Amino acid sequence: MSGCPSSSSGSEEEDEGIDSYRKGGYHAVRIGDSFAGGRYIAQQKLGWGQFSTVWLAYDTQSSKYVALKIQKSSPQFAQAALHEIEILSAVTAGDPSNIKCVVHLVDHFKHAGPNGQHLCMVLEFLGDSLLRLIKYNRYKGLEFNKVREICKCILTSLDYLHGELGLIHTDLKPENILLCTTINPSKDPIRSGMTPTLERPEGNANGGISISTIEKKLKQRARRAVAKISERRVSMGGVGMVPKPARCLDGIDLRCKVVDFGNACWADRPIAEEIQTRQYRAPEVILQSGYSFAADMWSFACTAFELATGEMMFTPKTGQGFSEDEDHLAMMMEFLGKMPRKIATGGARSKDYFDRYGDLKRIRRLKYGSLDRLLIEKYKFSDADARELADFLSPILNFEPEKRPTARQCLQHPWLNIENQTHGEVKSESSVEKVNVGMSNLQIKLHK
Repeated sequence: MSGCPSSSSGSEEEDEGIDSYRKGGYHAVRIGDSFAGGRYIAQQKLGWGQFSTVWLAYDTQSSKYVALKIQKSSPQFAQAALHEIEILSAVTAGDPSNIKCVVHLVDHFKHAGPNGQHLCMVLEFLGDSLLRLIKYNRYKGLEFNKVREICKCILTSLDYLHGELGLIHTDLKPENILLCTTINPSKDPIRSGMTPTLERPEGNANGGISISTIEKKLKQRARRAVAKISERRVSMGGVGMVPKPARCLDGIDLRCKVVDFGNACWADRPIAEEIQTRQYRAPEVILQSGYSFAADMWSFACTAFELATGEMMFTPKTGQGFSEDEDHLAMMMEFLGKMPRKIATGGARSKDYFDRYGDLKRIRRLKYGSLDRLLIEKYKFSDADARELADFLSPILNFEPEKRPTARQCLQHPWLNIENQTHGEVKSESSVEKVNVGMSNLQIKLHK
């Protein structure tokens, strides 16, 4: 996937490795380094991706914090950056009021360094990803009113991208949707009152990769390993261990924006056969029967399910005698019903998985269920909550892409517009205004 979004979350699992700081690779940045003739000053590293590193920078012209994305310098990465700049420029130009829930491109320029010439993008600074929010909430699933608020932002973005620009995102997932601010206010440079660094501190002359940084990363990795072991003990019913409850998210601003347009394409100019991160991949993409805006809608439904349950909808694995793709198709049918024969047999890769009757070749015994039953039996939702959520998601998870509702149609769905109607839930029209905490016992909750 294409690099790292303009976020404070960044890539937490591993660091990018010193080996990649070479000719054609990353540009080594030090705190206080200046870019674009002194306009942008590097403040701290936010994260990294396969194509780039991302830094918090201070824009001395606008006196605002921004995210500075510095692409690797070799030609294929430069080409990818030019594509992303073209897409982001169109996305930003069409949304002058900044109300469409998409990240804005502030500036772009070239920067010459010891490893080559790097294309740089300056993006508005945003907060944590929805993946970080799901983790922060201990994989418990969010209250329905919060899921709705986030879904409205994502659908606003998709309606704009699809309906006004003719763009397919092709990699929609919780990591590529960022909150407008950080979960922890102290991590937000504006809310924490951070004073910008305007010149390079002394004693940091080795390209920003110091021994203390490496030690810090090793300690973080050790802490994560210990946390994973204790999580596993809890899941196995460890003695005296009680799973932690979901956290209260009432103070968190849930407005969010779609980011990372490195893989986006114009609907009339698809650029790749295989798109989307595995768990969010639509059936037509697996079968190679052609894709359009409806593929993004499938990814949206998988994301909404994950917000509501805390778990990915599909986590396919390779098994004895069958591939990950085949397991994925089998899971889809077990959750959503049998795939229509014309869909199952209509793709360039259909023969790899299906016989001519539309049955899987290597996974024969499927336990067909339904989405509402899955929500009740596995996730312990009430019948009413399961029915309402399934009623919203099921049409978007239609195997026939042309039958899936558009983002605009989804925005009109009753489930998204329940405010002031049912369960005594009260919520302002504006997503900025917060519900009175005293009403929280009346809000629709996931029964977990």
